[in-house]
Amino acid sequence: MTPIIIALIVAAGISIYGSITGRTKQTIPISIAVLIIGLLFASVVTIPAGHVGVLTLFGKVDPEELPEGLHLINPLKSLHTMSIRTQEIFEHAEVPSKEGLSVGLEVSLLYHIEPTMASDIYRTLGENYDAVLIVPMLRAAIRNVTVYHEAKELYTSGREVIAGQIFAELDKALRARGIIVEAVLLRKIVLPEQVQQAINNKLAAEQEAERMKFVILREEQEAKRKRIEAQGIADFQNIVRQGIDERLLKWKALETVNELAKSPNTKFIILGDKSGLPIIVQP
Repeated sequence: MTPIIIALIVAAGISIYGSITGRTKQTIPISIAVLIIGLLFASVVTIPAGHVGVLTLFGKVDPEELPEGLHLINPLKSLHTMSIRTQEIFEHAEVPSKEGLSVGLEVSLLYHIEPTMASDIYRTLGENYDAVLIVPMLRAAIRNVTVYHEAKELYTSGREVIAGQIFAELDKALRARGIIVEAVLLRKIVLPEQVQQAINNKLAAEQEAERMKFVILREEQEAKRKRIEAQGIADFQNIVRQGIDERLLKWKALETVNELAKSPNTKFIILGDKSGLPIIVQP
């Protein structure tokens, strides 16, 4: 009940009381004062933060919205506040996939209304514009998009593509009506059990294949390292074999015998063997 209606009722009551008691002259000023106070209260309105005001007079909607703050209005007009903050609609839907499977989706839609179009929204859709327009459009968009995608796409990276397509369809339909779509989020996806198991098996196989690729690459690198190491050893042995001949070995043996002969504590007998090298015998 608006302040002006309350003031009228109170003023009428005071006037009736004055007529009954014969105090009309005394009650008339009081009634007028009550009416004036009621008019003042009805003329001053406050629009809270995050809202705009829409005024109506006898069913006609004013085209101009009232922004946040204190305003002085026609006391005969009615005020309707509408939120321009970000709002969320949560929707659970059972939708068909491209293969005809039934997939459960939990979708969140974030949106806000365009402040300069609040009057149009109120006039064409009413205060329950979300139930009248947004929810039905969201349900239709979800079905229109998922029917062109396989169930496995909803469970893998394809879900981002699907969310983007739902967003595009909603934005195209709602923006012209003054409703701005901010985001579409696929929060939960429930696939048929057989599809879920098949996807899990495929993912496990792909992970195992990637692991085996790593193992094979590591073994190939180890084999390559061993081949290089073996080749290095073979090259070294070949160089040594080519650089040392029999005469050098005999010469080194004679040098060793000569050093032993210089020692006063060494007793030896030199005999020749088949190779011509000396043999040292210590008693």
